[in-house]
Amino acid sequence: MTRRPWMIVPALGAATAFGGAPVAQRDSLPGLVSAGEYADARPGAFRRPLPQTGGVYSAGPFPLATPGLAPSDGRELVQSFCSTCHSLRYITMQPPLPPAQWEATVKKMIDVHGAEIPQPIAWRIIAYLQANYGGR
Repeated sequence: MTRRPWMIVPALGAATAFGGAPVAQRDSLPGLVSAGEYADARPGAFRRPLPQTGGVYSAGPFPLATPGLAPSDGRELVQSFCSTCHSLRYITMQPPLPPAQWEATVKKMIDVHGAEIPQPIAWRIIAYLQANYGGR
């Protein structure tokens, strides 16, 4: 068995860090006055202690229902072709876009992202989006 003295120093350092003598550690954070309170000079500082409730907070349920597409001619085409790549929520959460923007978006989905939409169907999808989600 070959002895490797260069391995002893890192091993001693690791032992010291994980159970031996503590490594140099700061006693406080910048701006910390006491637990839960910060000095006024720190931006976003609290003037009073944080609530000591055990750190358990509740939140409302996440909405699982997605808003449906507007009922109109072409809706089924949008559902079948667009939802193969992305959620239909991407359509319903858009602000009202001008007709030219919807046309450019569908063209980008076909040319850049590789959506396999035949051109006659693409024009019907564009017409649906312009009629139901279009702006000026």
